[in-house]
Amino acid sequence: MRIPLSILLIFLVVDLLVDGYIFMAIRRRLRDSRRWNIIHLGFAALLFIAMAVGLMMPRRSGTDHQLLVIMWILYAYSSVYIPKLFFVIIDLIARIPQIFKRSRWKWLTRAGVCGALIIFLIMWWGALFNRFTIEVKPMEITIPDLPASFDGYKIAQISDMHVGTYDTDTTYVEKIVREVNSLNPDLIVFTGDIVNRKTSELIPFMKTLSQLHAPDGVLSVLGNHDYGDYASWKTEAAKQANLDLMVQCQKRMGWNLLMNETEFIKRGNDSIAVIGVENIGDPPFRSYGDLNKAYPTLNDSTVKILLSHNPAHWQTDIRENPGVNIALTLSGHTHAMQFTIGKYSPARFRYKYWGGLYDDGGVTDNRLYVNIGVGTVGFPARIGATPEITLITLKK
Repeated sequence: MRIPLSILLIFLVVDLLVDGYIFMAIRRRLRDSRRWNIIHLGFAALLFIAMAVGLMMPRRSGTDHQLLVIMWILYAYSSVYIPKLFFVIIDLIARIPQIFKRSRWKWLTRAGVCGALIIFLIMWWGALFNRFTIEVKPMEITIPDLPASFDGYKIAQISDMHVGTYDTDTTYVEKIVREVNSLNPDLIVFTGDIVNRKTSELIPFMKTLSQLHAPDGVLSVLGNHDYGDYASWKTEAAKQANLDLMVQCQKRMGWNLLMNETEFIKRGNDSIAVIGVENIGDPPFRSYGDLNKAYPTLNDSTVKILLSHNPAHWQTDIRENPGVNIALTLSGHTHAMQFTIGKYSPARFRYKYWGGLYDDGGVTDNRLYVNIGVGTVGFPARIGATPEITLITLKK
């Protein structure tokens, strides 16, 4: 996906203003200002050249390695200019007394320097450490009509793995597999986005992912990244071949990929239905799913769990629909934008339902759980928004 030229120009102007301000601040406040400005401008020039090269590299038609290079260049650039911008804003505030012909608040300038350094360290902590720190979130969900034999049934949910971000290094994915298996779930579900652009990214990880095991197996659905919509294809047939390979790969991994289909889980004479739909989302994400095809009698009394990648599907078609009796929908997609502070995330401005458990306010018994994923895409970090494995225990 290309960044609009207007956005790039805005960033360029802001970055030039930031560097110009810092240049003048160094010139006025430091004794050996010339040497420090040469270092500052030299480093800024190298970083700008690297970013320009990264932006000129192809994205949709580029190789996986090229995309990784672009990703790290843009992240390194951001990790420098976001702290710089923070410092400039704080330093401008520190200069307010000068309007009244008083001394600048030097203590606030020093706080701005410390704050900028902290932001820089947090960003690289998120890239080098936190994005590999898995958190298991236990969740009990009561379903009044749950058959007695499913009371205590455990489902491990993982989502948004984006294995292409790790090139061919399986270390982190192996860690995910070990963590999920250690929970001893009855069922494992994967709620979409296993790759970034192409199915070929999955091949180095197939052996590792085939080691996921549970008595009732692994059920999965596709996410918006799994269809090849983010890559360039010479023909529509080539794009379809990519999707066909995705289906074959998951089958060889021992996963049961549900493409507008339903799997019935049985315990003696009792059963629950796990419905899996292809991606259904809000624009600009393309929709491929068909809930009615997956399960035609949505208002029957069978306890149903829906796997649907994008939580917008629950919001638009399920939340308050009296003709739909789905006890629980499991989704992913949002990543909590890979950024949270406590219980808050900028994802809330884009998605009404972006992480955790939601209900419909008591109108029906339809509920939604949004897993914030274990992988990264776009930028290689998780600042807060720790990678999540959800362990759901069903209770009657």
